[in-house]
Amino acid sequence: MVILGIGLLVTGPLSGTLGGEDDIVRTLVSRRSNTWNSITFYWSHIGNIEWVIAVCLIGSGLILWRTRDWRLAAVPCLAVLLQFVIFDTVSILVGRARPPVRELDLAPPTTSYPSGHVSATMALYLTFALLAATRLQSGWLCRLTVVAFLTFPLLVAFGRLYEGMHHPTDVAAGLFNGVVCALLAFNWYRHTHRAAGAHRT
Repeated sequence: MVILGIGLLVTGPLSGTLGGEDDIVRTLVSRRSNTWNSITFYWSHIGNIEWVIAVCLIGSGLILWRTRDWRLAAVPCLAVLLQFVIFDTVSILVGRARPPVRELDLAPPTTSYPSGHVSATMALYLTFALLAATRLQSGWLCRLTVVAFLTFPLLVAFGRLYEGMHHPTDVAAGLFNGVVCALLAFNWYRHTHRAAGAHRT
């Protein structure tokens, strides 16, 4: 409801006060180069749904293999599924147009708000980061792994802005959606894990 409310505000009462968003995107467009076009192409495609699903299934499979805990293995998939339901519903209800610039990527059959690429990668890689933080014993390895995981959605966020696919608020809403869904999925695991342990005792 928060994401939907913000979307209705930026496309309604606040639409006239957010012209600076288009200026940010135009600034990035004005500084495009062949090198950065190629780099951001790959960054943006980290968030493609087929890649997100593939990484999610592989990651969940590895977690299940190592831990034999199906609830833990389900956390990334649950986070990605939840964010997709929210993203798709809000996208249809808000119906925001993409920025008025030349797009470098083929626009998927969704609207601009919120960013589905950013939402999906944040939900997926934040769950991986949370699981790593609770499972890895080495302090430096844990910090390095968490930073590496959280880098992916930030790269996707910049790539989507650079390619002219989203306004900054679209990206911010995508990050927020991904964070909330990852936390919900992770806390679901913690709750069910404690409940299962209490039941066994």
